[in-house]
Amino acid sequence: MKLKNILYSMMMGTAVLTGTTSCVSDLDQYPHTETTSKDVYTSLANYEAVLGKIYAAMVTSGQGKGGDNKDMESVLNNGSGFDYMRMFINMQECGTDEFASTWLTGEQTTGLTYLSWDANDAWVSDMYYRIYYNIALCNEFLRNANSASFSGADAEKMKEYKAEVRFMRALFYYHALDFYRNIPMVTENDPVGSYIPPRYTPQQTFDYIESELKDCVGDMLPASTCPYGQASQGAAYTLLAKLYLNSEVYTGVAKYAECKEACKKVMDMGYSLESDYSKLFNADNDKRTNEIIFALPVSAEHTVSWGSSTYLVCGQVSMSNANQNVADYGVTAGWSEFRLRPEFVDKFTQTDIDGGGDKRCKFFTNGQSKDVTSMTDETTGYLSEKWSNLKDDGTTASNTADAGVETDYPLFRLADVYLMYVECVARLGEDWDNWDGGSDAEAATRKEGAIYYINKVRERAYGDAEHNVWKDNFASDADFLQFILDERARELYHEGYRRTDLIRFGEFTTNKYIWQWKGGTHDGQAVDSKYNIYPIPNTELTANPNLHNDNY
Repeated sequence: MKLKNILYSMMMGTAVLTGTTSCVSDLDQYPHTETTSKDVYTSLANYEAVLGKIYAAMVTSGQGKGGDNKDMESVLNNGSGFDYMRMFINMQECGTDEFASTWLTGEQTTGLTYLSWDANDAWVSDMYYRIYYNIALCNEFLRNANSASFSGADAEKMKEYKAEVRFMRALFYYHALDFYRNIPMVTENDPVGSYIPPRYTPQQTFDYIESELKDCVGDMLPASTCPYGQASQGAAYTLLAKLYLNSEVYTGVAKYAECKEACKKVMDMGYSLESDYSKLFNADNDKRTNEIIFALPVSAEHTVSWGSSTYLVCGQVSMSNANQNVADYGVTAGWSEFRLRPEFVDKFTQTDIDGGGDKRCKFFTNGQSKDVTSMTDETTGYLSEKWSNLKDDGTTASNTADAGVETDYPLFRLADVYLMYVECVARLGEDWDNWDGGSDAEAATRKEGAIYYINKVRERAYGDAEHNVWKDNFASDADFLQFILDERARELYHEGYRRTDLIRFGEFTTNKYIWQWKGGTHDGQAVDSKYNIYPIPNTELTANPNLHNDNY
């Protein structure tokens, strides 16, 4: 179903990379294999196989079905570990108003949920090592590709592949920067073996990511010709926009003008909003390339994943609520992994919840209390219905008990780019509402204003223009910025954005915004600002004397 073109053959060929890594000081240590790099990097087809492994390493945790034959040693899941995206989702969502995690003890999510983790936390540790495992794959590819000799069409294809791998490495380093800030830096130019990486400041890592993206984007395929599941120039500029959007948090230097420019490049590439919001998250969402800029494909046949979108589809469905029919979501059984905290629910109106307003409001309430009286009681907290394993025609796409879902993970999409652009216009103090309505909504001057793009997102949500907003709806620029943050929550919930957004707005750890169970109490409380950053795992501090944690 998915990954037409080369990616299936890539992924099917990744057995050459089978092996495991452990938590060692050499973060660039390539996975131990019986097949050496000398044997692997001998043909374009083998380079394609490694590229496929780099993509697949975001949604699977091993070489076998559902993560069997694991890539690396882990703490989570009885040592089997979880895939990159399941960890990423939990790191970004568990501690926010969008998630109420059920299995605190069984899945070791207490620290993430209550913003009380430390440098021994299993999720913090496994995410760190998974990021650097993926970076190691990229470095090994580039170390060999840079000295490879191809000619003609193969040489052009290798140029594209190298650019994609550099983009993927930049993505992994961006996540490392966002989570851990002061991180070790390893590239293909560093020696393999006993090398101990230096500790980079956030500014150094920021500069490296920015430079890599600017340098590689020209060799990447344009959005119009890039095969589905591969990273295009649109993906590179979207990641660059995200880097700039959060620059002030990372480095203390605002880069909103640069973010706006990067967003504009993406917006000029021909993308358009999908008319039906729900179809962005169903099992036929590989057809939504009009809006989805970069997707992480999964497949019940080729890339079975118990994380990524399977985690979101099955995890949102109850195991015990008899009022909920699991077949309505295309799943065999629910997992009761998470519910919604009431403060997030309150960003929608009762009319929205009842199905008469905002179509993004997809909550199941029958038999569920709104109040999360107990984090471990799966009947407390409304359930999300955003994700689905149903096809466009309403049929079930796969047997989720045996093979996971067929729903791909839309890592980057146009609506997010619109909202980043809107935020930048507002933060730059530009005229974010340079028109008062009217029939000519496509006028070029009106497109420069933030209101135009936020209303495009809202018109898709409501199906009409009656819920558009205008400057006189807001008392100040600050009120408009808060509205943008809330709109990002309504549009992007359970897509892995919330923690980063709340930090950028100064609301993740402070008393500016309190939600139930923030800080471990029912009514919520502010926590130490150190929880804006995850610590480097203690195991890594022991192995690398160049590293240390501030405040942990």
